[in-house]
Amino acid sequence: MNVRPLHDRILVQRLEDKQEKSGGGIIIPDSAKEKPQRGKVTAAGNGKTLDDGTRVELEVKKGDQVLFGKYAGTEVKLDGTDYLILREDDILAIVGK
Repeated sequence: MNVRPLHDRILVQRLEDKQEKSGGGIIIPDSAKEKPQRGKVTAAGNGKTLDDGTRVELEVKKGDQVLFGKYAGTEVKLDGTDYLILREDDILAIVGK
């Protein structure tokens, strides 16, 4: 797969949560689980272009683990894998830096 997001957009693959039981031991079915809000950056654009024509580099880069909003971005499927395309503004934090 050769994908490069444009401008300040980022391609993220969600990282799955391992917890399948509630605190009381009840097994939670896949249909009731919330989608994870943590992911790994697989590709990033060149940066945001300002009104005066200068380009601002992105803070995130390929390989970073990030936290993002619950309803942020657009879901896409590429080569059978689900991804999320986000703007850098949708990223809440970089994990482990």
